[in-house]
Amino acid sequence: MKILYLLFPLLLLLVQGAAGKAEKCIQKKGFCVLGGCRFPYKYAGTCSTFSHCCKL
Repeated sequence: MKILYLLFPLLLLLVQGAAGKAEKCIQKKGFCVLGGCRFPYKYAGTCSTFSHCCKL
């Protein structure tokens, strides 16, 4: 149970970093999608570990 106190701040840092990347994606006129980009959208970057930034 003591490890939960260490994992919670780490999780918050990861979420905060993902939010910043998602904002950059939106500024590029893109959107974040879980997994990979589907046709006709192209890969434009990452939003988080499991999501990618896609745009036309």
